[in-house]
Amino acid sequence: MLKRHSERHRTDRIGWLRAAVLGANDGIVSTASLIVGVAAAHTPQSEVLVAGVAGLVAGAMSMAAGEYVSVSSQADTERADLGRERQELATDAEAELKELAAIYVERGLEPPLAQQVAEQLTAHNALATHARDELGISDNLSAKPVQAAFASAATFAVGAALPLVTVLVVPAALLVPVVSGGALVFLTLLGIVAARVGGAPVLKSAARVVFWGALALGLTAGVGALFGTVA
Repeated sequence: MLKRHSERHRTDRIGWLRAAVLGANDGIVSTASLIVGVAAAHTPQSEVLVAGVAGLVAGAMSMAAGEYVSVSSQADTERADLGRERQELATDAEAELKELAAIYVERGLEPPLAQQVAEQLTAHNALATHARDELGISDNLSAKPVQAAFASAATFAVGAALPLVTVLVVPAALLVPVVSGGALVFLTLLGIVAARVGGAPVLKSAARVVFWGALALGLTAGVGALFGTVA
């Protein structure tokens, strides 16, 4: 009897990794940018902190709601497709078997072997086979709304907390450069960690998050300074 190998692939992590990286990145970028923009307008440090905390709470809830709604829509589509496939298997199993065999032929199997594979997999679990090979739906990659929502909210809060801590320990006159520099360091580390976990190139992953973070920080600092000057 053949043993199932225990090798784990990084595709198992796609759902939660995407939500976690997105949440942490947004937490750092949006909160640090908010703090930098408000501080650049010469706002008192206590008010900068209040704005940052408000941004953390609002952002975490927005991320959770956005992820839940988005991934729930994906899950609804998957359920609808599975329901349609279940109906087709019940009403026209022969056509579904031919469709499955044709898929395997397109992937490189000889027609007789493709037919044999389709028959055996259909006998084992017809719906799961069509879900995986026809619809591209599997347990590892299927939509999980609650998991995505919690991952996004939690990592957003962690990311947002990093620039907030800086506000507590840095003098008001140094908030803009220190928060900006700290945010870029945090974004670099986030890019490295995400690359390591996901198996992506480290330099490329870190560079893209730092680029967009620096752009956001620069723009909000400019807007804050402009409004501070006008005021």
